[in-house]
Amino acid sequence: MTRPKVGIIGNQYLINDQYPAHAGGTMNAEAVAEVSGALPLLIPADPRFVSVQDLLESFDGFLFTGGRPNVHPEEYGEQATDAHGAFDRARDAIALPLIRALVDRGQPFFGICRGFQEVNVAMGGSLYPEIRELPGRMNHRMPPDGTLEEKFALRHTVRFTEGGPFHRLFGASEVMTNTLHGQGIKTPGPRIVIDGLAPDGTPEALYVKDAPGFTLSVQWHPEYNAACDPVSRPLFEAFGKAVRAWAAGARTVALKTA
Repeated sequence: MTRPKVGIIGNQYLINDQYPAHAGGTMNAEAVAEVSGALPLLIPADPRFVSVQDLLESFDGFLFTGGRPNVHPEEYGEQATDAHGAFDRARDAIALPLIRALVDRGQPFFGICRGFQEVNVAMGGSLYPEIRELPGRMNHRMPPDGTLEEKFALRHTVRFTEGGPFHRLFGASEVMTNTLHGQGIKTPGPRIVIDGLAPDGTPEALYVKDAPGFTLSVQWHPEYNAACDPVSRPLFEAFGKAVRAWAAGARTVALKTA
């Protein structure tokens, strides 16, 4: 049987500071293929090459990945500063309207790190440019040195709303996660439900209220060791279930949020 197709939103890079490329982390494709059971396909997120309508009709679900560039603050009505870091305006131009269209259609998507932030901005929310500069907040950024294992090591807990979708999915009200982000949610969009928080109050898990499809998104990076990690695996399995349902013609919520 043909596997359902998951579009992985890519990021723009310069190879050797010269050659432009679209790229996506191998861990994302591995998680989609091995845990979600879907066919991972990288999308060059640039409106010169693809349109939202093209993508909606070509894929069964979407993974909005992390990436070094941040959502441009003009997308939530603020001015850019040095603290906002680098941007990828082409990705903004595809990802934000695509998320809104997916919510309306009930087509499944899963947001990770920048993708988590994109979901909030797409739905009318805003972001802090640098979490660690806020009073009482911890440093959520990736350690600058060390091995890959050390950078993706579990570093803090996330506590979920009792009886919420993440609580039901994990069978636990609290889990340990990694943390590799600088920005975070400032104001949730009107339909954004914050369903999980770090100990310092930073939003870590969300879904879109009353959306007819799978919209779970997380601030951490579950693609790391997704096949074996007890927190990562259920997320990608649930996403895979939703994608297969869409591919089979079902238009119902694969993981209910209420």
